[in-house]
Amino acid sequence: MAAITFDTLKFVHRLREAGIAEPQAEAIAEAFKDASGEAEIATKRDIERLETAVNSRFDRMDGEMKLNRWMMGIVLAGILSLVLKAFFPH
Repeated sequence: MAAITFDTLKFVHRLREAGIAEPQAEAIAEAFKDASGEAEIATKRDIERLETAVNSRFDRMDGEMKLNRWMMGIVLAGILSLVLKAFFPH
């Protein structure tokens, strides 16, 4: 996971413009920086890796489903041939 870039000086400046005293503004900025630094944020690269993994699994499942359909068709064809042979003997 990537770290969040946070400009504490700009944050303090905005808080001071809003009327908050400098010591409180600095404390708020540090608290926010610490809290946001602990957050786990997914980056574009993390999401791309996850998307690749999910697509890979779906591709594999799609292949397995096609194989299952072919096998089911062969089994049904065998059963149908036995039923037809039972009703229409030579």
